[in-house]
Amino acid sequence: MRPRSWLAGLLAAGAALAEPAPDPGALGFLPPLPGSYSLPPLGEVGDGEVLTSGAEPARLRELLGDKLVVLSFVYTSCSDANGCPLAIAVLDRVRRRVGEAPDLAGRVRLLTLSFDPSHDTPEVMRRTERSLAGPGASSGVEWRFLTTASQAELAPILAAYGQSLVREPAAPGSAAGAIAHVLRVFLIDGADRIRNIYSASFLHPETLVADLRTLRLEEERGQARETRDAAPAAGRGRPADLLARVRAAPLGLPPLPVPADNPLTAEKVALGRKLFFDRRLSLNGTFSCAMCHIPEQGFTSNEAATAIGIEGRTVRRNAPTLYDVAYLPRLFLDGRETRLEHQVWGPLLARNEMGNPSIGAVLESIRRAPDYAGLFEAAFPGRGLALESVGMALASYERTLVSGGSPFDRWYYGEEEGALGAAAQRGFRLFTGEAACSSCHPVGPEHALFSDGDLHNTGIGTAAAREDGSGQRLVQISPGRAVPVERSLIARVSEPAPSDLGRSEVTRDPADRWKFRTPTLRNVALTAPYMHDGSLGSLREVVAFYDRGGVANEGLDPRIRPLGLSRSQRDDLVAFLESLTGGDLQVLVSDAFAAPIGDVREPEPAAPGQRISSPAFTRID
Repeated sequence: MRPRSWLAGLLAAGAALAEPAPDPGALGFLPPLPGSYSLPPLGEVGDGEVLTSGAEPARLRELLGDKLVVLSFVYTSCSDANGCPLAIAVLDRVRRRVGEAPDLAGRVRLLTLSFDPSHDTPEVMRRTERSLAGPGASSGVEWRFLTTASQAELAPILAAYGQSLVREPAAPGSAAGAIAHVLRVFLIDGADRIRNIYSASFLHPETLVADLRTLRLEEERGQARETRDAAPAAGRGRPADLLARVRAAPLGLPPLPVPADNPLTAEKVALGRKLFFDRRLSLNGTFSCAMCHIPEQGFTSNEAATAIGIEGRTVRRNAPTLYDVAYLPRLFLDGRETRLEHQVWGPLLARNEMGNPSIGAVLESIRRAPDYAGLFEAAFPGRGLALESVGMALASYERTLVSGGSPFDRWYYGEEEGALGAAAQRGFRLFTGEAACSSCHPVGPEHALFSDGDLHNTGIGTAAAREDGSGQRLVQISPGRAVPVERSLIARVSEPAPSDLGRSEVTRDPADRWKFRTPTLRNVALTAPYMHDGSLGSLREVVAFYDRGGVANEGLDPRIRPLGLSRSQRDDLVAFLESLTGGDLQVLVSDAFAAPIGDVREPEPAAPGQRISSPAFTRID
């Protein structure tokens, strides 16, 4: 008698798994933004004779076609929850995600080949295909289950993919023993090259879909035959027509607010982008705006709870995202500025950020750089380089960083029925209903900024103020991995954490203590860590914080209260928040990588007594 099949219930027509499929769980860290990295080829695919679920002979390589293929090896009697059942559970989620993604639908194929042709006949594989054709299977994502005529025909295929297996001795009363193998899933591009290999420890829907999107972007850029062997470096992206992107507001966003005294022009935007990535605008020529607002990390920084300035100087607040910053009525987390043209000077002059001693020092650094010659005059006729024009140029670039067209936008505003998954829809109903998140993150009938633009006390500031230095704190040592460390030990190697009273530092009104600006939730899945101090590392932590009712204090916003959500409700809220990621962010990231970079071969000579400025920028194509 064979071991009980993990597909025992599923193989009956229309049935679900007899036992719940393994849940890959939360990823624990944000996958890199698709297109911000590359997947070097790992070798050519293997080939061999296989049988389809209809018992038709075929060559494995022919079944790949020109699609992006996820190839897995499983067998239906596998009893290891972290083996074949895990692979099927993950691939089922991948199929659903791909079916909801317009950039991937029609380009991805899933192929699953059995390790065990003696049991997994074409009939068994056909029933497997049918049983997995549940909700979401009509998305147009093809998933084919294959086998071979014999173990002899399977052997060369396994060898080509480096797959080995051992048949364990049969248990008493069993006709055959279990198969011992190491789970491997292969990602294959349209040119029949292996681009990634996932083991059980690294197989997750989030990373796999991010890799598929990366390959899809590669195809769109015409690079399928010339894969880069490293992540894109500065100067290796593709410039975008940023003005064209904002002429018509992306789906879900209102018309772009542009001040009458600083209309957008191509010259201003290009100049602002150059300034944004220029390290010479800092005191020692080492730090740019983009080093806290990193394009491929959601124009914030995923690696640091609070920003880090020149020479490693401590900044007490988290670097907020710049996506859709043009729509914010208040800037900085304490709301002390209202115009981008003015806001940009804050970091330039802050001692712990870019460190410049004065406005004049910044202007002089730009004036000495030969590659800026004529640029300010062209962008600002009759004005040229001045305090106002530096702010206006940087503000012009930042206004183009708009992001709409998310899966939520397509579903809610575009009335695209299949654009949003069931969990995210349930999360939206919670968001606007029982959880009342929309009271501070409103959703309008025609567009949504997901921020009321106001400042609120959630208690997160008081939590830091009440810490007495005892107990432990989680310290992240690598993406997705944190270890508990005694606070007393951290205190011995750290400078004292600066206090932060939020809005009251601006207004001097005690009633404004620990109030901070409501952030937009657009692209929130890309912009961890969260809160003004970066103290919450994941969306699940944020949802749990609000579910508990924040931190009680005398100024706590009355809208914040314990919610009593179930685990599944919290999961649904996270799914909704993840659906707010914009549909074409890769365009902005690629444009950022196309920014001109420094040519270290031609340093600018410095006059006696002057600090040496960084090398002039030279475009490299």
